[in-house]
Amino acid sequence: MGIYGLGIIAACMFAGCYLGNLLGAALGLNSDVGGVGFAMVIFILLQVYLQKSGKSLHPKTEGGIQFISALYIPVVVAMSMNQDVYSALASGLIPLIAGLVAVIIPLCLIPVLKKLAKD
Repeated sequence: MGIYGLGIIAACMFAGCYLGNLLGAALGLNSDVGGVGFAMVIFILLQVYLQKSGKSLHPKTEGGIQFISALYIPVVVAMSMNQDVYSALASGLIPLIAGLVAVIIPLCLIPVLKKLAKD
């Protein structure tokens, strides 16, 4: 039954990537534009539909979905981080400076937020 949860997510992913490729082609790009986002929206709409129709998934099927959910965020963050670092290094100094500023400013604001939290 757990494999059904993986199958549902895989079907949503295929549909999302297809829509992302269609959007990329419509924009004149040779890549997937928002395929994972489309997949997430399709999956959420599917869950909302099942809840409103009074149907529910088998607990083992939900276990398969939770398994992928636990893996999804770390994998996507790692993949996007690699792409962002490569793009920043290939683009020159400005993206690197912008990234450093975006990290350093919040780090400097931690003591301020800590004082505000005590009040």
